[in-house]
Amino acid sequence: MSKSEAPLNSLSDFLPPHTYALVEPFLLHHKVHLTVTRSRATVLGDYRNAHAGKAHRITVNGNLNPYAFLITLLHELAHLITFLRFGHRVASHGTEWKQQFSDLLKQFLISGVFPSDIEEQLMRSLKSPAASSCADDGLMRVLRKYDPVKEGY
Repeated sequence: MSKSEAPLNSLSDFLPPHTYALVEPFLLHHKVHLTVTRSRATVLGDYRNAHAGKAHRITVNGNLNPYAFLITLLHELAHLITFLRFGHRVASHGTEWKQQFSDLLKQFLISGVFPSDIEEQLMRSLKSPAASSCADDGLMRVLRKYDPVKEGY
């Protein structure tokens, strides 16, 4: 199946209510080429830095629930911002990335976009976020509660 371009505001279909306006400035300011992908078993999202005239590229799996989608997008935006500040001189999930991801999460936590159970788990992880939300058992358990119910189960 070929890919098709969609207006940036169609991203709101994948995000929790009222969060598109919080995410859009990051994407526009950093000129991000965002791709919503099919489900991938090994990754939830991916970041590729700008090079050779191409924009920064972020992919996020489209099968994630809105809260998992937002957290994954923020994870990848933290990679972008860390790259802009430090280039390839720092570890991809090192101290600098952890600080940037925590800073992004705080901005969204302050705005009250997460349900209290997700907010509680995110607050626990702010000091040293996991390299993947999959690596944070407590967060994964809470996020799964917001997955759509599959018919026949």
